[in-house]
This record gives sequence, C-alpha cells and structure tokens, in this order.
Amino acid sequence: MNTQLKDLIEKLNQDLAAEYQAVIMYNTYAAGVLGEHRQQLRELFLQEIPDEMEHAKYLADKIVALEGNPTLSIGKVPKAENDCEMLENVLKAEAETIQRYGQRRLEAEEIGDLALMNDLEEMISDETRHKEECEKILRGFIPKI
Repeated sequence: MNTQLKDLIEKLNQDLAAEYQAVIMYNTYAAGVLGEHRQQLRELFLQEIPDEMEHAKYLADKIVALEGNPTLSIGKVPKAENDCEMLENVLKAEAETIQRYGQRRLEAEEIGDLALMNDLEEMISDETRHKEECEKILRGFIPKI
C-alpha cells in the first residue's frame, strides 16, 4: 500500500471518529436540551442522527474497501451549559466537517477514486444543510446589539 493511500485511510478514520462523535453529541444534546424550545431543538438533534450514522457506515465500509481498518475511537463530545452552546457546538462541528470533507475530496481525486469524490460531495451537501439550519436557529438565540 502506498503512502498516499495510507494517509487517506488515516484521515478517513479521523472523519469516522468525528461522525461517531456527532451521533453521541446529537443524542446527548437531544436529551439535555431545556427551555421553551426544547421540543423543536430535541427533534432537530434527533433528526440529524440517522444522517451521521449513514456517513459513519459509509466511511467504515470505504476504509475496509481501501484495505484499512475502521477506527474504534470517538471524537471528544463538547459539553454545553445551555441550548445556545449546544447549537454553537453543533455549528462548529459541522463547519469543521465540511472543511475536512472538502480536503478529503481533493485527496480522493489525487488517488483517482471517483466514487469517493462523488460520495464526499454528497456528504458535504448534507453537512452544509445541517450547518445552515443551525445558523438560522442561532440567529434567533443571539441577541442583536
């Protein structure tokens, strides 16, 4: 296995750990959300879990297809003291994921894996929709000065 492919597998494993983290974060935040917007935010968080699980399943399968071993590690889930912090943490995680997947797409192109390139573009679209939804919700949480 060449160095470029080993590096890609390692980075895909980092992405996989981040997807596992996202599932736990969304589940934990759904349980812990409080206040007048509890039901809406709970549903928002719970609705994201299947997408993140699909991304995790895809990444694990792709890593095996590339002759790697899927990670058993999970990224650190940030604590949040309130609903606004939950949304800010989700927004930050989504933005980081979009950036990573953009880089991963370029790396897939370098090794000529057209399927991975295409699938990463779809995952970038999913994560961008998640990010934009959080941005819209946060506009209502953050007081305008």
